[in-house]
Amino acid sequence: MEAVATLKTETHKDHHHVYVPEPELIDGKPTFKTITDVICGVPEGKMPRLWWILFGVSFALMVMYLSVIAYLVYKGIGIWGLNTTVGWAWDITNFVWWVGIGHAGTLISAILFLFRQKWRTSINRFSEAMTIFAVICAGMFPLIHMGRIWHAYWFLPLPNSMQMWLNFRSPLMWDVFAISTYLSVSIMFWYVGLIPDLATMRDRAKPGIRKILLGLFALGWRGGNRQWQHYEKAYMILAGLSTPLVLSVHTIVSFDFATSIIPGWHTTIFPPYFVAGAIFSGFAMVMTLVIIAYWIFPQIKQIINERHIDNMNKIIMVTGMMVGYAYGCEFFIAWYSGNPYEASIFVKRATGPYWWAYWSMVFCNVVVPQIFWIKSMRTNLTASFIVSILVNVGMWFERFVITVTSLSQDFIPSSWKYFTPTIYDVACFVGSLGLFMTLFLLFLRYMPMVAMAEVKGVLPHANPHHPDHAHNGRAHHDEKIEELATKNGGH
Repeated sequence: MEAVATLKTETHKDHHHVYVPEPELIDGKPTFKTITDVICGVPEGKMPRLWWILFGVSFALMVMYLSVIAYLVYKGIGIWGLNTTVGWAWDITNFVWWVGIGHAGTLISAILFLFRQKWRTSINRFSEAMTIFAVICAGMFPLIHMGRIWHAYWFLPLPNSMQMWLNFRSPLMWDVFAISTYLSVSIMFWYVGLIPDLATMRDRAKPGIRKILLGLFALGWRGGNRQWQHYEKAYMILAGLSTPLVLSVHTIVSFDFATSIIPGWHTTIFPPYFVAGAIFSGFAMVMTLVIIAYWIFPQIKQIINERHIDNMNKIIMVTGMMVGYAYGCEFFIAWYSGNPYEASIFVKRATGPYWWAYWSMVFCNVVVPQIFWIKSMRTNLTASFIVSILVNVGMWFERFVITVTSLSQDFIPSSWKYFTPTIYDVACFVGSLGLFMTLFLLFLRYMPMVAMAEVKGVLPHANPHHPDHAHNGRAHHDEKIEELATKNGGH
């Protein structure tokens, strides 16, 4: 990419003044000023028409979601398609799917940070925000599945007059503590990373309520040496705390199934299988959101480029092959176990009444990502968007297949029943997508979508010993000004 500079002409009564701003790029890399202007310019300016269209659709779906929940609380969970055999269905499928999507945020922010992967800096803010919103959506489903949502406080170890205490041997109880811990640490990690950027926005804001709020949440940040030392220590500690959560949270979610004796669930492969699937679906959702942000705000292409898209697609392809390997292992384990019930349920997943869900899962999760062996496809936005959508469709089907096929055909043939969703099942899922997108679009509207301080820190000219730093960067700037002035007749 060539350095770009634009001429701004201001007309006065008797002559013209030509202003030449600092070039946007230095040897293909954005300058500090460019990064600040591009990222801060989004919440400071007016939202494009596409943002308003997406926000209107998402907000309408969110209102529908809240209305359905209100009706469900009033009538009971019988309005879903649940029956005496399939007591878990779309609700738990949606719960596990949303928890899985939240995993990429912590992986990109924490694990890639600890491994010093510099390319993560342009997308980690997206993924951290996505994590928080996805976990919020996930937490809704166990609550409304209770039926009596006003008794949700029973999940907490609180003394009570009935002397009812938690069953800590229940994996559902483990879920409560795992998800609440994950949400708490994710919010802290996200907020600590935001502080320097909030201070930048505070310093640019005009006097008023916006400046006051930004100043309040920036916690008095001035960018001093001691503040940066404390900031980096806090960020490192939170990254260290978040890293085991990536592995533990979805492992605990998998125990909802793996500790049961139901055929198709009682297997030790579930923890690593679920974690790989969570990273797979999480990166696919990050890809979806980054491309949507591309379409709404084309100016961020200077900061999030083909390299980031390429790297994320490589991870999607690798984790997709891990998930495909797990599918094969499940069939091998079912055969090798010699358990007729276990073998039967896996044969019926592929050939029984839910065969359409199983083969949709295999096609979306195993076959579709193989297109990323071609580099031109890995950097193609349209192909990346389509694949990311199909991957998350496939991962939803995976959770549906695991949950419903095992419950619908257990040990006793007389209790076998086919699950058919109602319009309320569909409305709850689609509405949760509306809630997620509403929160994400509001994040784009009011927050810096890219971690400016981190992106600046990994630029070549941020290194005082790099040739692009200070003098050479200034010389490059002066050279471009001379070139532009010559083209404009010496002005």
